[in-house]
Amino acid sequence: MGRSVGAQREPGAAVNRFRIPSSRDRAVAASKRPVAFDPSVSVGSVRLANPVMTASGTAGHSVELAPYGDLGRLGAFVAKSLAAYPWAGNPAPRVHPTTQGMINAVGLQGPGVPAWIATDLPALSAVGAQVVVSIWGRSVADYAAAAEQLAGLDGELRDTVIAVEVNLSCPNLEGRRGIFAHDAALSAEVVAATAVCAKPRWAKLSPNTDRLVDVATAVADAGADAVTLINTVLGMVIDVDTRLPTLGNGGGGLSGRAIHPVAVRSVFDVHQALPTLPIIGVGGVTCARDALELMLAGASAIQVGTATFADPGAPWAILDDLFSWAVTEGISSFDQVIGAVG
Repeated sequence: MGRSVGAQREPGAAVNRFRIPSSRDRAVAASKRPVAFDPSVSVGSVRLANPVMTASGTAGHSVELAPYGDLGRLGAFVAKSLAAYPWAGNPAPRVHPTTQGMINAVGLQGPGVPAWIATDLPALSAVGAQVVVSIWGRSVADYAAAAEQLAGLDGELRDTVIAVEVNLSCPNLEGRRGIFAHDAALSAEVVAATAVCAKPRWAKLSPNTDRLVDVATAVADAGADAVTLINTVLGMVIDVDTRLPTLGNGGGGLSGRAIHPVAVRSVFDVHQALPTLPIIGVGGVTCARDALELMLAGASAIQVGTATFADPGAPWAILDDLFSWAVTEGISSFDQVIGAVG
């Protein structure tokens, strides 16, 4: 699969890692290809036009990325996480660059599901985006409330939303310590409580636990159609001059190229343990090669996140390169790649 042009890049930047196939490449590919290439993929009960999505938290709540590409051309647009209520987020500074990505403690700032439905979702629907809504909460009841608000969608807006991603990497404030995604039973309770949304649910899990497979098993048993792997890795950056953390919240979540091997290992481990559970791979995807790596590990689709800060057109560039690679390889569908690591 090595068709890297060997280009140097800034940390976290998205680049074209695959050359455009020549006429000879296409002729060879045509001779190998048994049927026309079908780029669509299935994530549980959801059929996507292709495997490339944006990642929650990195593409805004609505059409912020529309000037850089056709949102309707992507497999799906995943909105920034929303609670059942408006949330102000954490104090500044909220983001800080790192050698191979960034660290953030934005704190899930958002307008809340009702306001998003009223102001942002119609704009996404108008440009033909297939939307995955990410929801979060500080309690099981919070998650259930957000899911119930989404259940009230009707008409075109209901059809625009194809799935709900349940962001479990949130602190539980119901008197039980820790993060939802670190507790298998609690994660399952949240997923079960969100069934009211009447949409397929994807549970987004944390890599910051040695119980990842246990949690994935629990959420699948509770009704999750798929799991999204992974969320950010816990981290901290300290300014040696001020001797203070660079983020207003202290620590934060590390994302970008630095966490890509963690994402690949997480996807691989869960796929090996639960081969029938659909997985969406996310973490450090900056080029088509990164996306293919996650798919070989077992992901049915991928999300592009931090790379969009370096290049807002990254999701479309990666999609184009995946198509070019598929043509050159002569595959009939991405199903031939998913979980095909040797």
